[in-house]
Amino acid sequence: MPDPPALPIAFDPLPYQERLDAREAAAIDLVVIHCTELPDLTMARRFGEEELYEGSRTGNSGHYYIDRDGSVHQYVAIDRVAHHVRGYNARAIGVELVNRGRYPDWLAASHQAMDEPYRAAQVESLVALVQVLHAQLPSLRFIAGHEDLDTTEVAATDDPDMKVRRKRDPGPRFPWDEVLARIPLQRIP
Repeated sequence: MPDPPALPIAFDPLPYQERLDAREAAAIDLVVIHCTELPDLTMARRFGEEELYEGSRTGNSGHYYIDRDGSVHQYVAIDRVAHHVRGYNARAIGVELVNRGRYPDWLAASHQAMDEPYRAAQVESLVALVQVLHAQLPSLRFIAGHEDLDTTEVAATDDPDMKVRRKRDPGPRFPWDEVLARIPLQRIP
């Protein structure tokens, strides 16, 4: 495989980054694709800055965020464990694509469509980012969507008798075939 393309990445660490657990690069073998399910990068950043875990005073965030224009923002260094997917954080890099998803009624049974397409610039940047990460991390072998790894169902907020998936991202509009054809990672179904 040729050298990965140069990719400008704006590094703007979250205020609590140093309180996240450290890890060895060799432990990382998985990239998890998410969508923010928020209207814009500013709101995603604000959500990432929230301290949700009292003991560590950390919150939920991916490592990288790719805005609709294809710009790449890194909020957590890859040698830190970010909280982005239950049960897989220690081995995974989280990549968040800015996309409305089901916002603002994430768990309403009447609002489960994820209609916003991913932009070509986002897909190009994602492919380039994965290629860069693969070149840096020889242990990186797998990729998955958040929805592949967290299949939990919860009561719908608008009808407690109905169940909805807690996580559906990156969702049905994500171009898996295109991405997988261009990266050296295997999808975990």
